[in-house]
Amino acid sequence: MSRVHDALRRAEQLLESPEGEDFAGAGVAAEIPAQARSLLVADDRDPAEQSGPFEVPGTQGVLRNEFKGIQVDWRNFLSKCRVIPFHPAPEAHLIDIERPHEVPGEEFRSLRTRLNHMQSQQDLRSIVVTSASPAEGKTFSAINLALAQAQLESPVLLADLDLRRPVVHNMFQCEKSPGFSDFLLAEKPLEECVRRIEGTNLYFMPAGTQVKNPLELLNMRQVKHMIDAFRKIFNWVILDTPPLLFSADANLLATLTDGTLIVVRIGSTTYDTVIRAMQSLCENNVLGIIANGARAGELYSKYTYYYTKPDEGGSDEA
Repeated sequence: MSRVHDALRRAEQLLESPEGEDFAGAGVAAEIPAQARSLLVADDRDPAEQSGPFEVPGTQGVLRNEFKGIQVDWRNFLSKCRVIPFHPAPEAHLIDIERPHEVPGEEFRSLRTRLNHMQSQQDLRSIVVTSASPAEGKTFSAINLALAQAQLESPVLLADLDLRRPVVHNMFQCEKSPGFSDFLLAEKPLEECVRRIEGTNLYFMPAGTQVKNPLELLNMRQVKHMIDAFRKIFNWVILDTPPLLFSADANLLATLTDGTLIVVRIGSTTYDTVIRAMQSLCENNVLGIIANGARAGELYSKYTYYYTKPDEGGSDEA
């Protein structure tokens, strides 16, 4: 925990000015070792090897009066997901997959490298990306981390589980439903609720049709079964959730996943706020802090020399 405290203090001292652009300026500023929990579905076999569809037991109350069993053909699931074009909204500030050496992309690849190293040492596949309060950059960080991970060969899932204020679909300029809530309420099959972003290994599950009781929906047993099954298909399952201090949703989802990343905004997020948010978590599975909002000049100076074309006839020695 002391390393997180030190990281927060360093983040506060990083810039003198609170103004900045939406860059992840420090990546994972601190890592906290956590015991990985191996959460298995009822059938321990790899979903891709199951001979028949995977069925999740039903629950009472939240589902429609006439319950429909939730079934997923995991063997052919990825190939059945609809492909949508990658046309991000200009205001989304997403990293450009066609220009990988731009500074924001470098920062998120650095974050990706740290997480992949942690994954090589423990059972780590599903993570919650959240913040203490709104407007700190959690959605921005979750999407760009997912895009950076999807640049590798393995499939990655980004799920918008901020059912109270979903915005990820706006960033990708696609429809909000069908999505997570439609699958949980047995309204749509899972393959219709997940899309693949064209030209990438990124799969996206939007929030779906608005519900009146998000926390009750997240408490359904199907959520745990779904996340466990996703862990066997995707290399990373990244969940964008509401802020920790404004609802219990992120706290609940943190108990169902392998770790939590907390996003702080330099010059805005206070030390006490982050400590309160961390104390609200039921389990100490915080993987680290993402410092967002660094000034562009601070980041570009790190890469000026390395990516500057040497003068003709000049030396390439470092």
